[in-house]
Amino acid sequence: MKRFERLAQIRRLDPEQDSWEIYRLTTAYEFPWDFTRALELALYRTYAVPGIGRLLAGTAELTDRTQKRYDDTSLLLDAVVEHGFDSEQGRTAIRRINQMHRSYDISNDDMRYVLSTFVVMPKRWIDAYGWRRLSRHEIVASAVHYRTLGRHMGIRDIPGSYEEFEACLDAYEEAQFGWDEQARRVSDATLDLMASWYPRPLAPLLRTSTLALLDEPLLRAFHYTPPGPVTRTLVRRAVRLRGRAVRLLPPRRAPHHARQNWEIKGYPNGYRLDELGTRPVPGVRGCPVRHLDPSAAD
Repeated sequence: MKRFERLAQIRRLDPEQDSWEIYRLTTAYEFPWDFTRALELALYRTYAVPGIGRLLAGTAELTDRTQKRYDDTSLLLDAVVEHGFDSEQGRTAIRRINQMHRSYDISNDDMRYVLSTFVVMPKRWIDAYGWRRLSRHEIVASAVHYRTLGRHMGIRDIPGSYEEFEACLDAYEEAQFGWDEQARRVSDATLDLMASWYPRPLAPLLRTSTLALLDEPLLRAFHYTPPGPVTRTLVRRAVRLRGRAVRLLPPRRAPHHARQNWEIKGYPNGYRLDELGTRPVPGVRGCPVRHLDPSAAD
């Protein structure tokens, strides 16, 4: 297989009707590393919305059990990508996601914003650092994929196109990003988790490198001191060089899914999808507010 042969295969598919297949080919074959990094940053930036950051701090899942929360989120979302919405695994993963979200009073606006980060941030990351830019087929298919996921989650007023997702994200961040002490705790815990995947002496360098990849509104919301321009340039150039190096490699012949990521640490002996995630009990720590809307779909 030649380097751009899979892209040609993607372009022969219909981005609306074949959205799952296109998204699977893009994430599991063309850009598995890039999508992992982009979706990490997508979820991370949601903490800068104070309501989301405070809720996550209140559950203690991202401060006391950070690795487990990272693992479970990655595995549940990717089960749909690997197996499809209509598969037993996909339905089980969505059911668990819905059961967890229903335990909290999360606004539809917040849910729609989080969904928008899944669509927008991978495109922005890959355009900046990937071995090629996403094709229009891939951009449309990603929007359709997450529009479908959003419907399964009972989210209302979902954007209809990538451009609408992007406008939703930008407007929400401009209106909502702000400082919150509890959200900063969640942010610090996440940065510590990412550093923990590497030898301890590298932790300060890895923290600085991660901050160098963040945009100014995100740094301001968390009150982080921005890395210097030289550091930022060096870090971003290094990630771009990685993309250029990947372009020279033979194309991937086997899919790579989240369960194969070495950052997934919590399940060395395997896992069951229906046992992933949390089961909060109303009134007990980890479940500060019971969800008020019983109509969200499975």
